Amino acid sequence: MAIIDVNDATFKETIGEGVKLVDFWAPWCGPCKMIAPVLEEVSADLDGKADIVKLNVDENQATAAEFGVMSIPTLILFKDGEEVDKVVGFQPKEQLTALIEKHL
Repeated sequence: MAIIDVNDATFKETIGEGVKLVDFWAPWCGPCKMIAPVLEEVSADLDGKADIVKLNVDENQATAAEFGVMSIPTLILFKDGEEVDKVVGFQPKEQLTALIEKHL
């Protein structure tokens, strides 16, 4: 499944159903660039069981503020629209996969 880009207007609708891992990121963030290919791999491995969603915090400050994002990358896992888990900073593929799978 492809990674889904969202903004303040589409965020709530996108995370409303199923399991979604949201990557709060910015283009100037080094660790965000490092985690991007890892998220691509995780997305491919999940094969539709969960979605990876990206939200640019520079362009969508309201949503980032709503979820208390102070450092990036922040990855928040949602299940049916509810926040169920959160990690901050670069995470290896194995940890991200385990984080998602415990909520499937």
